[in-house]
Amino acid sequence: MDKWIRINEKDNVAVALSPLAKGELVSVGGLQVTAQEDIPQGHKILLKDLAEGDDVLKYGFSIGHVITDVKAGSWVHTHNMKTNLEGEIEYTYHPQIVPLKATEPKVFQGYMRKDGRAAVRNEIWILPTVGCVNGVVRGLVEKNQDLVTGSIDGIYAFTHPFGCSQTGADHAQTRKLLAALANHPNAGAVLVVSLGCENLTHEQFLTALGDFDHDRVKFLICQESEDEFEDGRKLLKELAAFAGQFKRQPVSSDHLVVGMKCGGSDGLSGITANPTVGVFSDILCSQGGTTILTEVPEMFGAEGMLMNRCASTEVFDKAVHMLNGFKHYFISHNEVVYDNPSPGNKQGGITTLEDKSCGCVQKGGSAPIMDVLDYADQVKTRGLNMLYGPGNDLVSATALTAAGCHIILFTTGRGTPFGAPAPTLKIATNSQLFERKGSWMDFNAGTIAQGEPIPETAQRLFDLVLETASGKQTWSEKKGYRDISIFKDGVVL
Repeated sequence: MDKWIRINEKDNVAVALSPLAKGELVSVGGLQVTAQEDIPQGHKILLKDLAEGDDVLKYGFSIGHVITDVKAGSWVHTHNMKTNLEGEIEYTYHPQIVPLKATEPKVFQGYMRKDGRAAVRNEIWILPTVGCVNGVVRGLVEKNQDLVTGSIDGIYAFTHPFGCSQTGADHAQTRKLLAALANHPNAGAVLVVSLGCENLTHEQFLTALGDFDHDRVKFLICQESEDEFEDGRKLLKELAAFAGQFKRQPVSSDHLVVGMKCGGSDGLSGITANPTVGVFSDILCSQGGTTILTEVPEMFGAEGMLMNRCASTEVFDKAVHMLNGFKHYFISHNEVVYDNPSPGNKQGGITTLEDKSCGCVQKGGSAPIMDVLDYADQVKTRGLNMLYGPGNDLVSATALTAAGCHIILFTTGRGTPFGAPAPTLKIATNSQLFERKGSWMDFNAGTIAQGEPIPETAQRLFDLVLETASGKQTWSEKKGYRDISIFKDGVVL
């Protein structure tokens, strides 16, 4: 088994699949080089001499340039290379759309809602419209666990600090996000808890929610209640009776919506876990299902892998608006657009944003991009979608949940315990992480570095997703790790 991989035949670097010792011979693509120094796992070794200013190629794309002359066999990282990215980019559309071959959908044991959508959990969600009632909603969950019976999978509260003292876009964004969560199919019933004097008023929330089933969604305004726990209990009993009507039944996989994101990436992310998720995405989309890719700042520098796969000029224009809109967000705050990757990413072998982005977008597979969603939009088009959202784990996972994702696939080389409201499957990029943090990680894609073909790994992942959709709990669910974080961009009054 090789200890290194050259991802694309155009690349002038290889990636260490396990640590390389100084003096070790690397033979790849007809080239032979001797490691000039110890090179950590996930990091890059140069395959041919480069002069100052020459591009470093990985994934078949430039991921930056060297800032000094560098000899073959050298470790290539932050000490001798930097990004090529700066300023705005003018995008042009040159369609390269390869439709997926349709395949027969599989079946999982899920729930069917009255509006025709499927669900993989049948839970009661308690949503505060304002942070002032966070203690109340936590108390309601604690005091009403006896209602979790029959087909009800649990009662959960999703606290946050917003809903008041916000203005303009921030206020609208909080309202839209919370309403989208209330509409999520995994919530068999929803209790919306307000204080009563916040600027996210009950009337505004109703407008954002739109048409809804009055048996499924109930409201508690604490300032209008003599005993919010007693009144909340009555409402939760009604909601439990409603949610308890739903039973698991065979559901076609073409109903599934799966979100895709990464966090704590390392040098193996774009080689093991992310390509595995990409093949998974193609499998699900070929069956008529839906996947959603987000983390816009981690598309910068890898747009060429995505933009020409947009299914139409209209979708392409929406993608351009999404990318430039996020760059404007950075610039409007006087921040550097390309101030990425993080310290943990660098320690794991990722050097520049192009390096990170080219690995990140592997999660999108090869399917045509069917639609581009704004933050807190709910998915409407089957197939691969892109979603406006940041790289931040909790914010983007919340946005994926609000978009309607039943399950979120989260790839990581460093590990993280968090969970979104939707079941969050943690996929390890390397076997060491999977073995060390076995109570965090749900799936090991590090086996690819040990020789398992990506299609086989992706099929294992697809099988696990169907098991999860049928009720198997993720580690974060078992531990009760469920949080939301709302995207904020403005003042607090």
